[in-house]
Amino acid sequence: MVVTPWEVKGKVDYQRLIKEFGTQPLTEDLLKRLERYTGSLHLQLDRQIFFSHRDLDAVLDLYEKGTKFVLYTGRGPSGPVHIGHLVPWIFTLHMQQKFNTRLYFQLTDDEKFLIDDSVDLKTTQHWAYENALDLVALGFKPEDTFIIYDTQDMDLLYDLTLEVAKRITYSTARSTFGFQDSTNIGWVYWPAIQAVPCFIHKKLTGENVPALIPAAIDQDPYWRVTRDIAQKLGYYKPAQIHCRFLPGLGAGGKMSASMPETSIFTKDSPEIVKKKIWNAFTGGKGTAAEQRKTGADPTICSIFQYYFFLFEQDKTKLAERERRCKCGEMLCGECKKDVAEKLGKFLEEHQKRREKAKDTIEQYHIKR
Repeated sequence: MVVTPWEVKGKVDYQRLIKEFGTQPLTEDLLKRLERYTGSLHLQLDRQIFFSHRDLDAVLDLYEKGTKFVLYTGRGPSGPVHIGHLVPWIFTLHMQQKFNTRLYFQLTDDEKFLIDDSVDLKTTQHWAYENALDLVALGFKPEDTFIIYDTQDMDLLYDLTLEVAKRITYSTARSTFGFQDSTNIGWVYWPAIQAVPCFIHKKLTGENVPALIPAAIDQDPYWRVTRDIAQKLGYYKPAQIHCRFLPGLGAGGKMSASMPETSIFTKDSPEIVKKKIWNAFTGGKGTAAEQRKTGADPTICSIFQYYFFLFEQDKTKLAERERRCKCGEMLCGECKKDVAEKLGKFLEEHQKRREKAKDTIEQYHIKR
């Protein structure tokens, strides 16, 4: 297993990550506290897709005393958005709507240029715009959603970046991120830039409130170093709530744009989706007769994960599908056909909203 901000591979052991990263599991008591404000648990909380946190309890303590919080998440625009990227964004929208709060969304087009020798700034800036359209298409509103494009907005970020960079030693950065002698100095400096949206709300509004960051757990190292210096600068420590990775359509591993044949992208056509789903790895057996006799294994099936992460809201129906799979009543072709249809409909609507987003995207840029 390898889990870093730039690489995830192998079978991810989430309980091991909690121990190694020093985070806290989401407890029943904490989920009940969230449920008091949201009315019901979001699917991603109920199924432990979000499973770990830092200081979510502290954020709720402050909220109960009248101190609100803002949300912060983002995307490294190295290519098109896939369904796995949408998972934490969908949850972020839920939190924004339930708590009536702002979202700061950072598009790190500078980072992708620094760490990948194969791309130039023009390319990363293009993908930043394209990825922003996918965010807007999910239903975020411009009055409380603020998109930060690093290369365009550095004048807004730079003074806070300097304050952060001055207080993080190279020794800390090297031990946290594994920087080598061959690492370029832009990459070494870059974590200070990703820290800034944790604090940008005070600069823009004068209001000092904590930031809650919903994101996949591979991004946690950035917030570890940010938390170390936040109070020295007069800010709250940023809190996090970590999600699991949506698996790719291959045998293990998260969905990754670097493996397009095992990823479903938001711009994929129904024909492409159907082809990818039909070639996906499942927990099925070699023949239909064998599967009817001994059943399949939904725990390793990439297709079943779409019901778990996205498409089956009803727990009873999900459990029944799992039962039928395990006992051989249902073959993989039935699930593949159903998921392909569901994904096709989901993406058709998303692509319509994405096209409309081109008319409003400028409204999400922070006004000077």
